[in-house]
Amino acid sequence: MRFNELDLDDRLLEGIDSLGFTEATPIQEQVIPIILNGRDVIASAQTGTGKTAAFLLPVIHRLLTADHDESKINCIIIVPTRELATQIVMTMEGLSYFTNISCIAIYGGGDGPSFANEKKALIQGVDMVVCTPGRMIAHLNMGHVDFSGIQYLILDEADRMLDMGFSDDINKIISKLPKQRQNLMFSATMPHKIRELARNILDQPFELNIAISKPPEKITQEAFVVYENQKVPLIRKILKSRKFDSIIVFCSKKQNVKILTTELKRAGLLVDEIHSDLVQAQREQTLLNFKNKKINILIATDILSRGIDIEDIDLVINYDVPHDGEDYVHRIGRTARAATDGTAYTFITEREQRKFHAIEVLLEKEITQAKVPEELGPVPEYNPINRKKPSKKKRNFKYRKPRKKD
Repeated sequence: MRFNELDLDDRLLEGIDSLGFTEATPIQEQVIPIILNGRDVIASAQTGTGKTAAFLLPVIHRLLTADHDESKINCIIIVPTRELATQIVMTMEGLSYFTNISCIAIYGGGDGPSFANEKKALIQGVDMVVCTPGRMIAHLNMGHVDFSGIQYLILDEADRMLDMGFSDDINKIISKLPKQRQNLMFSATMPHKIRELARNILDQPFELNIAISKPPEKITQEAFVVYENQKVPLIRKILKSRKFDSIIVFCSKKQNVKILTTELKRAGLLVDEIHSDLVQAQREQTLLNFKNKKINILIATDILSRGIDIEDIDLVINYDVPHDGEDYVHRIGRTARAATDGTAYTFITEREQRKFHAIEVLLEKEITQAKVPEELGPVPEYNPINRKKPSKKKRNFKYRKPRKKD
């Protein structure tokens, strides 16, 4: 379905057209008409399905075409991280460019002036607020937030917010909202705790499940089975011998991010890093450099797996095997966004074979094993089912002098 068939305001359609979008994704096609009709929604959708525009477009349309108090907050979008808050605001600014709808991101980690700007917007009124729970609680506690004009509540990545321990903060914020409002909840997974939250918040919602826990078919997935000491030379060879314009490398530990960044800089590659040791200003500048093509390789922890919205990433490398299948889906979902294709490589060491096999079981798919260049030497056999873990006795082995013979 084309966007001009969705009965959206002409000013919105002009913004969509300026961004180069014509066809709605499946979640946009199904959810937008439901939201336009004022019904609550609970939807599970994987990364890259277009869910951000799926809730922004109908809410912007309703704000444009229905009465609302411009001196108050009309819509609140609660998200788990500052990166996602920033991403949503950037998407909002693009879609609403030809409208007068106002929006602000509210999240922790900023300086005094940023807090003052947030306070000013909350007091004077803003159409849409995108916030992290902790920061909004801070503003609530200071007594300068008026939620009486709220018509729309949106929870994005609700499962991740609960995993991060934001349940009490979310409930406190919601307790301050008007009872009469439209509620929209989006989540990558739908465990029991999410359904329990939905029962407490939503009113006879429309439910939608879009290909949960499965990567898009247009992602080419390959795995390299290697020894630990082969990973750095392998990634250097891949990045220097294969043509990719925009690359994200995920590591499970920030120490691995730092070491790998140093190694690739020594190899003369345009690379930078993102992890929790960096302050927010550093992370934002690195992301800006990546988007502006000043660097084409970004090495990051999972802090980035759901936190950015960049359409043209053509390669994702899992330098370490993700902890579980959901993390794998979100990592490789950074590529093959919108209508593009993408590639995802995963490096598997001996210790990670069982973990990667569990991901294959979840995906109901065997990932193709790529050939490791011969010059890197022999590689381990991929045999995750029969592979034995080192026994506790062997791992704790201590050398003892042999007894003297009688």
